Amino acid sequence: MRQLLLDWGAARPQTLDNFVVGRNQELAALLRPVAATASMGSSHALLLIWGEAGSGKSHLLKALNSNTSAQLLTRASPLDAFNWSANHSLYLIDDCDQLNPEQQQALFNLINQVRENSGTLIASAKQAPLQLALREDLRTRLGWGLVYQVHGLSDEEKMDALTKSAASRGLSLSAGVLPYLLTHFRRDMQSLSTMLDALDRYSLETQRPITLPLLRELLQTGDRTSSP
Repeated sequence: MRQLLLDWGAARPQTLDNFVVGRNQELAALLRPVAATASMGSSHALLLIWGEAGSGKSHLLKALNSNTSAQLLTRASPLDAFNWSANHSLYLIDDCDQLNPEQQQALFNLINQVRENSGTLIASAKQAPLQLALREDLRTRLGWGLVYQVHGLSDEEKMDALTKSAASRGLSLSAGVLPYLLTHFRRDMQSLSTMLDALDRYSLETQRPITLPLLRELLQTGDRTSSP
């Protein structure tokens, strides 16, 4: 059998269309126009989205970053990237609670510049503004705008979403595949969806149905190919 090469980092582009909304209907509705216009409108220049790891915050920011007027910034971004530019009307700050002190000062200045230039800034964090371990003026400033919690999916919602995704592609999953996947693999929807894609390819590769033994074999193959 020809060896299947797995790249666990490979995944479909993150878009608003493949974001599983769950209990985040209001937030998703707010962000859809932003994806098209790079703006929340003149009355709203600042938005903070917060939630636990794996809830989908980075997915949403990466989806918005597809707009050519957007600029995505992280703790790995150089300090000068936090300077306002007329080329960008939408700034996306992922994991703002992980920025170093110099980046925090730069973000504070950027928020002021965004407001002065009628731009939009959307930041993500793991906690609500009052709990953020940031300099006080930045923490307060982030709380001035709209604040939404990104609610993670329950196991039942994840299984339902994966079942629907499989059905839409004509995939038949035997009993036990999804419960096992949820307890033996990364639990965020991006990783789970990537694994479903890998299962589809592996099933075609081996000419075998998608069963629990096939999933176990695939996970073991992935461990071997990702080992140094």
